[in-house]
Amino acid sequence: MLRRGVGKADLFASLVVFLVALPLCVGVAIASGVPAELGLITGMVGGLVAGVLPGSSLQVSGPAAGLTVLVYEAVQRYGPQALGVLVLAAGLVQLGLGALRLGRWFRAVSVAVVHGMLAGIGLVLVAGQVYALGDAAAPAGGLAKLGGLVSLPGKVDPVALSVGGATMVVLLLWGRWRRGARLVPAPLVAVALAAGVTWVFDLDVRRVQVQGLLDAVRLPEPSDFGRLTEVGVIGTVVAFALIASAESLFSAAAVDRLHDGRRTDYDRELMAQGAGNAVCGVLGALPMTAVIVRSASNVQAGARTKASRVLHGVWLLLFAAVVPGVLEVIPVAALAGLLVYAGCKLVPVREMRKLWHEHRGEVVVLGVTAVAIVVGNLFEGVLIGLALAVAKTAWEISHVHVETEDRGEAGLVVRVLGHATFLRLPKLLDALDALPHDREVRLELGGLRHVDHACAAALEGWAAARGQALAATSSSTS
Repeated sequence: MLRRGVGKADLFASLVVFLVALPLCVGVAIASGVPAELGLITGMVGGLVAGVLPGSSLQVSGPAAGLTVLVYEAVQRYGPQALGVLVLAAGLVQLGLGALRLGRWFRAVSVAVVHGMLAGIGLVLVAGQVYALGDAAAPAGGLAKLGGLVSLPGKVDPVALSVGGATMVVLLLWGRWRRGARLVPAPLVAVALAAGVTWVFDLDVRRVQVQGLLDAVRLPEPSDFGRLTEVGVIGTVVAFALIASAESLFSAAAVDRLHDGRRTDYDRELMAQGAGNAVCGVLGALPMTAVIVRSASNVQAGARTKASRVLHGVWLLLFAAVVPGVLEVIPVAALAGLLVYAGCKLVPVREMRKLWHEHRGEVVVLGVTAVAIVVGNLFEGVLIGLALAVAKTAWEISHVHVETEDRGEAGLVVRVLGHATFLRLPKLLDALDALPHDREVRLELGGLRHVDHACAAALEGWAAARGQALAATSSSTS
């Protein structure tokens, strides 16, 4: 039972979240290359399954623009019939990660890599949906999409482009009217206006095709599970699981900053996301993540308990069951405009400016991650970004300093301070080799906080060549 005074707030918040989620669920499904109903099913599961489980009380889950690129690539490569088993396996991986209490470790991922991942996804999403704005076919691959923009003007339908462009204008203007945006979400207003105009004037543009909720569901068959032995399929499952988990837990951290209620239990939230994705996989639907846009709308609308996110799933179910034909009046160009807008919001312009002034090396990691995603794919781009972030950190902490003290007839005392790793070995050996050969040298290593095996061997070799003994060793060697 909900406490008195909480029920109305959660009911209103659930309606707001439903109105925000409806066009996004449909748009993400269309952009992913699957029937619109599968996006609605994922939204329902996000409310009715993940919504009732413990973890984060106010976070809302469903299909996300951040996974659109990866899902589209998977559908094109393995076929829509394989989507269910991919999502089911990813959900089981998430359940395992949560059971092993690894959820909190996702907070250790470099912020630059996360922003780079979002920027890369945003760029590929925008590049692909620009074609849909004009009802034109998009080429495969991020680079091909970007390269094809040069010749795109001659291929677009001007009517569809006008509808998509007008949708983005409404999104921008309505979003700036705070009072109006609180009452009716900008995505719903923009898509509803586009649908109304195209219906009233009978504009010849491509519209959403509806096949029915039950017809869209496809349970995985035994033959589908055999594909889990393929290396490419395994990589896609891991990518689904890790990226969906990271996006959900980063969203949870952001939502926690928006309210004063109970904080997120990251391990339980990861298991809730895994359970939701397992159910989505059984139904053959899209993968789900926690979505910051819906979650922020939930908090701002006054939600106080998890009832709001559960109810939003109920409204999606009722809509899909009672009035699915309404989707057929929505122009695809309007949904493309919505996703272009969402893709642009994924590019962290403000964060990049801040990083540029404070940590320029982080901007390099962000940029390389984004470019790698555009040139290659999402999974490879994130791995490259993580590797670069680790290398950057190793380089920054590997500082070694050589001090020389001249004691006259007693010779030279050389102290090596800091962290001696193979990354700084050339600098260290250059400094030691520059010492005069006609003076007695005492090499002291007590100031080293860490010395790896490569440096230890090099120092011993240098001392042996000079006929010197190491006066002290670091207390942390490896």
